[in-house]
Amino acid sequence: MVMLESMGLPLPAESMIITAALYCARTHHLDVKWVAVSAVSGAIMGDNFGYLIGHFLGIRLLRRYGGRVGLTPERLLLGNYLFRRKGGMVVFFGRFVAILRVFVALLAGAARMPWHTFLIYNALGGAAWAGGYTLGAYYLGNEVLHLTGPLAIAAACVGGLFMLLAFLFLKKNERRLIKEAMTAARATETSGEHEHVPAGSSQP
Repeated sequence: MVMLESMGLPLPAESMIITAALYCARTHHLDVKWVAVSAVSGAIMGDNFGYLIGHFLGIRLLRRYGGRVGLTPERLLLGNYLFRRKGGMVVFFGRFVAILRVFVALLAGAARMPWHTFLIYNALGGAAWAGGYTLGAYYLGNEVLHLTGPLAIAAACVGGLFMLLAFLFLKKNERRLIKEAMTAARATETSGEHEHVPAGSSQP
């Protein structure tokens, strides 16, 4: 599931990683180290497959068919805008943003980001995201299992509130970035049109 999500399919890979880690903490039927290895491997492999898909399909086909998997024109524009500014950092930190994580590899390939640069940031981001979530959820789960009564309820409420605030923050910033991307794209388009208009000529 982690690999398929990284290829561009909108699947709940993050929830699956956390669930598997908590299962390890609760039952010890699985070794959390191998869950982490599987999650990291799936993240890195899936992103590389996604990069190849984006590279060979190109931006035109992604614009045409991307909407079927949630890759809207606005998100394509957002991705191109971010890659122009901070390509490698987008690949790394995009892992931690649900909106970008699904599409970052496709966008990197479509934007023709150098593969060796993508590979380095992708491997670092995949290890930090998948490994960090697995081990973090596992050790946090071990601690929560020792809590009972009002303390456990309070911990659950705090965790739920944090997730809600994080979701609202990301949605707000997605809208802001899309607005900036639209402004930058229009400016670039206008500049390109001016460059192709000969001096002294009038546009139709």
